[in-house]
Amino acid sequence: MTMEKGMSSGEGLPSRSPQASAAKVTVKESETRQPCEEKRGGFVLVHAGAGYHSESKAKEYKHVCKRACQKAIEKLQAGALATDAVTAALVELEDSPFTNAGMGSNLNLLGEIECDASIMDGKSLNFGAVGALSGFSLAAFKRNKRKLELAERVETDFIQLKKRRQSSAKENDSGALDTVGAVVVDHEGNVAAAVSSGGLALKHPGRVGQAALYGCGCWAENTGAHNPYSTAVSTSGCGEHLVRTILARECSHALQAEDAHQALLETMQNKFISSPFLASEDGVLGGVIVLRSCRCSSESDSSQNKQTLLVEFLWSHTTESMCVGYMSAQDGKAKTHISRLPPGAVAGQSVAIEGGVCRLESPVN
Repeated sequence: MTMEKGMSSGEGLPSRSPQASAAKVTVKESETRQPCEEKRGGFVLVHAGAGYHSESKAKEYKHVCKRACQKAIEKLQAGALATDAVTAALVELEDSPFTNAGMGSNLNLLGEIECDASIMDGKSLNFGAVGALSGFSLAAFKRNKRKLELAERVETDFIQLKKRRQSSAKENDSGALDTVGAVVVDHEGNVAAAVSSGGLALKHPGRVGQAALYGCGCWAENTGAHNPYSTAVSTSGCGEHLVRTILARECSHALQAEDAHQALLETMQNKFISSPFLASEDGVLGGVIVLRSCRCSSESDSSQNKQTLLVEFLWSHTTESMCVGYMSAQDGKAKTHISRLPPGAVAGQSVAIEGGVCRLESPVN
């Protein structure tokens, strides 16, 4: 079953510019049944960065998202924890030369790799992170060699460096991406989220972005006395914008509302694009992937002692594009998609949002 909802440009929402708009929301619902005899279930949603994805490399971006989903699902089917599954997805995203994380990380002004990453467990609420973690990869050096040479030529002139950094990002489109991430829910309904980033191209040594900071890069929280839904969030984009708005936690709290996609859209508009903390910014660049889940009785199988795990998943971005992939433990293969702003929309002032619903059935504990 397919449900479509649309909003006109800036309808009912404050915006920084009359050009601000909300993209059409398409929600796809699928039912996935899980017999007791089969492997354990779960769901994963990943992203390969919010930024700009060229059509010429679309296949590569989608492929890495597909592999990341498969790695996470393999863990879930084997009964692994949600945190193990989200880690497996992140490792796969980091090992790709097409993402700005791990092996494909941008270099700083000294030609070194400094990575940020974090993970959060929704069950225990434990959080772990690393910031400006040093390392070196020959593949990353070769990929960024032109950027490094560029920095050396203009190291005494910061203004020229800034202009050339922007030019370099356009010429090497992978440099226009930022941060990879994943969110997972396991068969017990536990959620986890993770994020990893190589940071800005030619950043100053020691610079730490949102991927290492609590409430900014990722957030995961199981259902509780005050939370009817379990939620997991992973962010991407300009670290400074995401940090100053604490976007991951803001999105998680918003998802407790009845209408998930409307709540996320309003958060991206009101708490991000129109945030008073970013009032001096010409454009606010970022993206999120989110999921929320809850258990409900399955009327058709009430006599068989089963419950349905309802999983709603969404992605939203103000950047030109965002590549995502998603998969349930019962799917034959992962689905991938490059979401783009609608024609005429202005990056940094407009919001795109899409997503779907997945129903997973499992025995009651």
